[in-house]
Amino acid sequence: MKKQPADSRGLGDPGTTAFRVGKYPFFLLNRLVSRYNGVIEPRLRAIGLDIPYWRVLMILGEASPRGVRDLADAAVIPLSTMTRIVQRMATAGLVEAGPSAEDARVTMVKLTATGEEKLAEARSATSPVYARTIDGLSARDFDRLVDLLERLHANLGDQAMS
Repeated sequence: MKKQPADSRGLGDPGTTAFRVGKYPFFLLNRLVSRYNGVIEPRLRAIGLDIPYWRVLMILGEASPRGVRDLADAAVIPLSTMTRIVQRMATAGLVEAGPSAEDARVTMVKLTATGEEKLAEARSATSPVYARTIDGLSARDFDRLVDLLERLHANLGDQAMS
């Protein structure tokens, strides 16, 4: 008979004496993102981008135009920070920003031709990092990872609302 693995969730709870940083998902996620950013940042800098620009380009690459608030929500950063990023990107010629035709209070952002070119360059620059990072994950593992990350994100969103 196969022995069931012990429930190690308690080891990730910083409120317990059993806490182990190596079982704390948020430490592990932060460590992963820090390493990822450290790897892609020089690749992005080589093509004249930074990580905030890359995030916005990725989001707009899926749907453009989008409102600044929608961009901020998608990137999970404060609206004021996103506004500054968009202003810098507009100055760099990567995006155009202007009032929405439906609601002049909403600023819409769309990729320019230069922004689309930079997005393609950034995708090419970061694709090898992505491939190397998911190497060894089965399709099932990958789908499960994405599902778990989405669930954790949703759980945190639920807490932010309460």
